[in-house]
Amino acid sequence: MPFDTDYTKLLDKQTQLFVEKTENYYPANTTELSIERQRVIYDDMCREFQRDYPEGVSAVDTTIPSAEIDIPVRRYSTKHDNTRSRIVYFHGGGFVVGGLESHDSICAELCERTGCAVTSVDYRLAPEHIHPAALNDSVAAVVYECKTHGQNVVLCGDSSGGNLAAAVSHILRDNPVQGVVIKGQVLIYPLLNGPDLTEHANSYITHNKAPMLTTDDVSYYSMIRTGGKHVDNIVSLLPLKDTYFGDLPGTVVFSAECDPLCDDGPQYCNAIKLAGGAAQVFIEKGLVHGYLRARHTVDLARDSFDRIVSSLVEMSKNT
Repeated sequence: MPFDTDYTKLLDKQTQLFVEKTENYYPANTTELSIERQRVIYDDMCREFQRDYPEGVSAVDTTIPSAEIDIPVRRYSTKHDNTRSRIVYFHGGGFVVGGLESHDSICAELCERTGCAVTSVDYRLAPEHIHPAALNDSVAAVVYECKTHGQNVVLCGDSSGGNLAAAVSHILRDNPVQGVVIKGQVLIYPLLNGPDLTEHANSYITHNKAPMLTTDDVSYYSMIRTGGKHVDNIVSLLPLKDTYFGDLPGTVVFSAECDPLCDDGPQYCNAIKLAGGAAQVFIEKGLVHGYLRARHTVDLARDSFDRIVSSLVEMSKNT
């Protein structure tokens, strides 16, 4: 088995099979390979979990102009899009791998099930473009989508994409742009704090060798993101390092139980609630990092995806 006895007890058979299939395409030592090879392997792995678009969903590739580059995006729509809000989605991949293709069917299904138009952002990746390039692209895309479509936005992202979504919320709270309204954020197994093994035991320790993502993996991707520099307490890198959590959009976080990032979600939501904001966290029992790809094969992941959709629908409503 690709995981130890403890995870055999924590994960049901469906999730174990999902982990095995994933590791057949994306083995645990992949981070030892070149960045170019990692991207090929990741894209190949994601392709194995892709699904056809739901009926009525279409997508168009285009670019968004910004001060630095033209940002590639993919806009998803249905014949019955509501006009309440647009979902802006940021893909996972450790700020190093992934893109419009890796999360294509996820975004198509979110579009169909929520009834909202979805914009997927192909932000720049490290190491070619270190922080804050990806974040700059993300902020620029949100501002442009709001102003161009005359809609408020709901932010959504998984893993590193959840990090970017939260960072955008903090930045636009502190530097508001006229006409830009973020109605909510849905963060899926997001990186918000980062491992600090000098602190009390937390998920970065208790799940440091979890299947799908280890604490060493988190540190590896974090160092690539910053060009090899160790950086602490920068909110734009790790939103939980902020000292003020008031005036943020309504937040729902989905944390996978068997994931070194698990505790980031509860800590972030607790900080928002202590500041008087609205936040809710779901600890998805028996699930691992990357479980969005298991939403059609693992019952627990399917149920969590239903909750994610419901959260997005609720946030998109006019209130």
